[in-house]
Amino acid sequence: MATANPSDSTNSNVRRILLIKPSSLGDIVHALPVLHGLRVRFPDAHISWMVATPFVPLVENHPNVDEIIEFDRKKLGKMLVRPSAFGAFWKFSKALRKKRFDLVVDLQGLFRSGFFTWVTRAKRRIGFADARELSPMFYTERLPKRSADEHAVEHNYRVAEALGFSDIHPTIDLAITEDERARAVNILANVGLGEGTKFAAVLPSARWETKQWMPERFAKLIDKLHSEDGLQSVVMGAPDERGLCANIVKNYTSTASPIDLSGSTNLRELTAIIERAALVICHDSGPMHLAAALNRPMVSILGPTNPLRTGPYRRQDTVLRLDLECSPCYLRRLSQCRNGHACMQDLPVGKVYERVQVSLDRKAPSADETQWPSPPVPANKPEDG
Repeated sequence: MATANPSDSTNSNVRRILLIKPSSLGDIVHALPVLHGLRVRFPDAHISWMVATPFVPLVENHPNVDEIIEFDRKKLGKMLVRPSAFGAFWKFSKALRKKRFDLVVDLQGLFRSGFFTWVTRAKRRIGFADARELSPMFYTERLPKRSADEHAVEHNYRVAEALGFSDIHPTIDLAITEDERARAVNILANVGLGEGTKFAAVLPSARWETKQWMPERFAKLIDKLHSEDGLQSVVMGAPDERGLCANIVKNYTSTASPIDLSGSTNLRELTAIIERAALVICHDSGPMHLAAALNRPMVSILGPTNPLRTGPYRRQDTVLRLDLECSPCYLRRLSQCRNGHACMQDLPVGKVYERVQVSLDRKAPSADETQWPSPPVPANKPEDG
């Protein structure tokens, strides 16, 4: 097995770089430090990023990215069942090879992403030894396996040692523009939140149903934020999360209902609104990683996943989880859980509100406040962003 060599003289010949990290939202945020390091290490190189269509807006105008290679998963992912899709996949692969990359870094670690590294015929193709679906066979250099509690950012940043930029501090730059900030101000103003008005951004969705706290409890928490703290809440989510957000608003009991912006902002606008929030309440989700990168006051409600691996990077103090023997379990569906979804069902509104007060620096944590220990997790457990 080849190993990475940071002193390899081939580093000086790197002119064209491909970074492969198509999805998901949180995973792309976790890859941004590698992008930053690559740009500092290779300031004159042409850096391309292969990213799935829904997440193109997150990086397409990033100052460290020279080219976006859009991966249309809905189209190209059906190559085995549709002849037209196979033709498109083959054309996509040929176009990759013609770009003549010198270096490819695969942070996705699946068969398809590994295959794309091989297709480029780049002299240096770097990935992880513990990547899934046989993808390591496509790499020329394989980085060490991941330890059980290593955060995704730190895992990705092992690339830095291979490429000679481990002395560069891992930096997550979301590259929010002034135009995007202005749009966020206008969106908030149009729903009655003038510039300078404090609000809580509530992001109640997550890709796994087991990660989600109950809508009626979110509603009660929002009620307390308004009645006790005078804090208006803005409920946000993607278009396919409108039903969940509407359910929360429906369960609200106070006279001043929360503002529902679900489905009415794009990814960049959502990011810029999170940047303005006085408080963010979320699960283990993509928006959680955006809020952490923006250093917002936040409460991250976690259940079936390990906060040390996929929690908010360097914001572990914001995590609220119950210390249960069954957690983390990495079960995605409620039907798989034999413990009555205890990680969320047994977490009361009062406990979350108490942590909110800590986040807002209203009081110190109580002696018995729910904490999260370092949970033992098998290294091969799946991630989700």
